[in-house]
Amino acid sequence: MTLFTAPSLLSIRKGRFSLKGAVPHVFLILLLVTLLSACATRPPASDPEAVQIYEEINDPFEPFNRAVFSFNRTIDAYLLEPAARVYRKYGPPELREIVTNVVRNWLAPLTFVNDLLQGELNRAAVTLKRFATNTTVGLLGIMDPATDFGLPYHSEDFGQTLASWGVGDGPYIVLPILGPSGLRDTSGTVAEFFYDPVGLYLEHEGWTYVSYTRTGLRGLASRERNLETLDELEKSSVDFYATLRSAYRQNRAFEISNGRISTEEDEDALFDEPMD
Repeated sequence: MTLFTAPSLLSIRKGRFSLKGAVPHVFLILLLVTLLSACATRPPASDPEAVQIYEEINDPFEPFNRAVFSFNRTIDAYLLEPAARVYRKYGPPELREIVTNVVRNWLAPLTFVNDLLQGELNRAAVTLKRFATNTTVGLLGIMDPATDFGLPYHSEDFGQTLASWGVGDGPYIVLPILGPSGLRDTSGTVAEFFYDPVGLYLEHEGWTYVSYTRTGLRGLASRERNLETLDELEKSSVDFYATLRSAYRQNRAFEISNGRISTEEDEDALFDEPMD
């Protein structure tokens, strides 16, 4: 998942770093640290069964997470979901496919870096060939001839890279707007703004609006793809918060294993790629 793009935290011009535009994000981080003090009470050691359940859930910040979850649902109800439905209703399938192709192509350099960091040289080669093919023959990613050439799409993020290095997922965290995450994945998304090749290039060229457009289109396309999944999960859930927590963890385990883990819920995975 991508928390910030390179230009959203700092500007890189002529080899110098500046914090222009970083203040809102710094304030957000400080706010999160403060609110994380609202932790769920750990059961007493005299109740080993409750302690085991508490540790399995691994959601020590649940009161705060549920508050953010409620906030996110409000934003989704009044902004994200309506925008996704308008996008589906008035955006021809061909246009939506182009948007998905272009966004995926722009993310390929970041996936390539993570493939290398994970030691997945074969997957890195596929990613590089896909990017070269779709950027040239596919007209900057508008089309996806690479798939037809036997180069399937996959995505990687730094959270997955940290997992491949043996870093544990850490406690569950719900981020404002961005939704489900974990301490490891949140750390990974913060780190990505340092080495996102496309984000750094766009900032260097002064095209920050393109970077923000990429993030917005990615989020819109992802929300549109998950309209039915979210509706069905909410209708069938006694506790929608707990259901999404479980779905997120199952999906991340599937992604980290590069599809080698199979669970009953895989076919209903909520996030088919990292969400912005």
